[in-house]
Amino acid sequence: MWYKIIEIKDWFGEVTERYRLIKDFNRAAKYAFIQGESPTLLEAKITKGDSLYKHAFSKWMASGFRIRALTGRPLEKSELIEIGRVILDNEELTRKLITLGWDTLEVHSNGGFNGAKWPLKEFANIGGFLN
Repeated sequence: MWYKIIEIKDWFGEVTERYRLIKDFNRAAKYAFIQGESPTLLEAKITKGDSLYKHAFSKWMASGFRIRALTGRPLEKSELIEIGRVILDNEELTRKLITLGWDTLEVHSNGGFNGAKWPLKEFANIGGFLN
């Protein structure tokens, strides 16, 4: 029975860590925007994700990490890609997202319906020592 309590504690700990990362990201994005370091306000939230991007640590549901850019206009595809590259070029953050169960990075603007998405596992440099 004790092992079940430990499993439940670990599960809640991981959920807490996922929400803490979202909260910290949103807080940092808000301050970067207020201080003029970022030209647009970004907001992260958890979404369904793309089932084609699943990996061994993906959450069953809620495996997408969506960033919404609050610009007041639909963004061009190149602008969405530029925002996504900021996340994907940070290997430590990408690996953290993967270990917390996310498999999909999505970037959308608050106007329009088009967005961009990437499989996180392709940007984490996983298995480098195995080759």
